[in-house]
Amino acid sequence: MNLIDKMIQRAKADKQRIVLPEGTEERTLRAADKLLSDEIANIILLGDQNEINIKAEQFGLTNLNNAVIINPKAHNKKEDYINLLIELRKHKGMTYEKAVKLVEDPLYLSCLMIKSGDADGEIAGAQNTTGDVLRPALQIIKTLPGVKVVSGAFIMFTNTPQYGEDGVLLFADCAVMPNPTADELASIAISSAKTMQSLVGVEPKVAMLSFSTKGSAEHEMVDKVREATRIAKETDPELKIDGELQADAALVAEVGQTKAPGSPIAGKANILVFPTLESGNIGYKLVQRLGNAQAVGPVLQGMAAPVNDLSRGCSVEDIYNMVTITANQAIGLK
Repeated sequence: MNLIDKMIQRAKADKQRIVLPEGTEERTLRAADKLLSDEIANIILLGDQNEINIKAEQFGLTNLNNAVIINPKAHNKKEDYINLLIELRKHKGMTYEKAVKLVEDPLYLSCLMIKSGDADGEIAGAQNTTGDVLRPALQIIKTLPGVKVVSGAFIMFTNTPQYGEDGVLLFADCAVMPNPTADELASIAISSAKTMQSLVGVEPKVAMLSFSTKGSAEHEMVDKVREATRIAKETDPELKIDGELQADAALVAEVGQTKAPGSPIAGKANILVFPTLESGNIGYKLVQRLGNAQAVGPVLQGMAAPVNDLSRGCSVEDIYNMVTITANQAIGLK
């Protein structure tokens, strides 16, 4: 049984309430129909009931009658969510008039539902940008205690079983922070370890990547990775982490023994933490396209409840997999 199959079984055994704010979008509806058919999660669709019904008939979707459908403009808890938003954002000058408008925005409504305990997780991004998805999540749900930054990880299912955990690796940050500081990079490393532990179920082995291995080059960018490694070790002394390491030293046993003898991570890494967003984003796309790997994500890390972002070019399968992952995150957080 592969990792996704294991996540599916876990989700089925403890069904979570996952809200889909883009509830009238075709790929979202098709994914929701399959998720409901497979009994992966309890699906909440945000959108107009009539529009969803028409599209369900048009696309031949027969399971959407098992979803909870909420019209953001008219539902029986609207006033409760308005009051909650005012309470959460009153220090930022939130007024009743502003709250009324924001509560009708599906991205804000979904986060208010999670904050109220009416949903367990959210998936969006098929129609909205990462910034639009993250903004209400950061304002309403916020980050876990002690987490300095939200980051985006991809679980990479590669065709090279000699690397990572039988070919499965986690890459971060590939989605959120353009140029993290050493402190932020350390936080990304710790969050990535928790993601690997909760979703993949294996012991995290974190490599802090650079173009230098253990002093083979000197540069301020290398200094940042070294400092991040130090901070991460100090913050979580039990974490298995090492850096700075080049990618080959992190992954290939023979190279790791040569370049970083005695390292507990060199040649054994299953988590690769990239020094910048550009390197992480380029890295995962190269592995995905040239190595024919499956990239699942981005999984947003560090939130107090699971909110995950989709690419606007996502497929129905991508949405299906991300809902499965979000359900597993919610189970892990509980």
